Amino acid sequence: MNNFTFEYNSFLYLQKGITDMIRNYRNQKFHIFKRKMKKKKKLVVLSGAGISAESGIKTFRDSGGLWENHSIEDVASPEGFARNPQLVLNFYNARRKQLKEVQPNDAHFILAELEEDFDVEIITQNVDNLHEKAGSTKVIHLHGELNKARPVDSETEIIEWEDDLNLGDQTSSGIQLRPHIVWFGEMVPEMDRAMKLAAKADIFLVVGTSMQVYPAAGLIHSVPQNCTIYVIDPHLENNITRSENFFKTPATEGMRKFKSCLKP
Repeated sequence: MNNFTFEYNSFLYLQKGITDMIRNYRNQKFHIFKRKMKKKKKLVVLSGAGISAESGIKTFRDSGGLWENHSIEDVASPEGFARNPQLVLNFYNARRKQLKEVQPNDAHFILAELEEDFDVEIITQNVDNLHEKAGSTKVIHLHGELNKARPVDSETEIIEWEDDLNLGDQTSSGIQLRPHIVWFGEMVPEMDRAMKLAAKADIFLVVGTSMQVYPAAGLIHSVPQNCTIYVIDPHLENNITRSENFFKTPATEGMRKFKSCLKP
């Protein structure tokens, strides 16, 4: 083989390689474009204390849980706040401090990652911000948020608040601030929005909740008949969905199994 033949064959080989690279690049871009253009299925998630427990946030239903040494009536009711407001404020200050020390776990991160292929909207009963820290962009907090406060006379004038909240912390008009938490006996302002969202679900996931706290537990009755329901919880008994869609496991393990079941 002379030099000309060798060089020519090398040129043809190089040309074929470049052509294949361009073709593969175009195919890849086309599939990405096609995936983006395809309408995503709506995945609606109802999350509870169990999804945050693996990050170190205790659940109030556990024996060593959130409300230990305090009755619910003392720290999570309007009557308790009226009797001893500083006790209530101290209680939530401690919860807010703890929130700065914990991080999202794999269950939170998997939900955030699923936004790439699904229209994910989360309805959480949790007052922490771990869904947002993990990267989830659509989160409804049914029971309020630790890092927010509001005047005692308003449900809508909500402000960011990441430090301790004490008696004397007031609005510019002199109204005492309270934690932006929905206490027992109070209305749940976001419930109507959550019900409308559940009614649009293609897939409805229940993760880390006892399904005993109403009205949140009633959201399961708002989903469409053709909606596929999944449940992840180590304590629940299954009377909600098909056995193959029920994972009696902690949230992180269950979320890995749930992800493997999904098809965009």
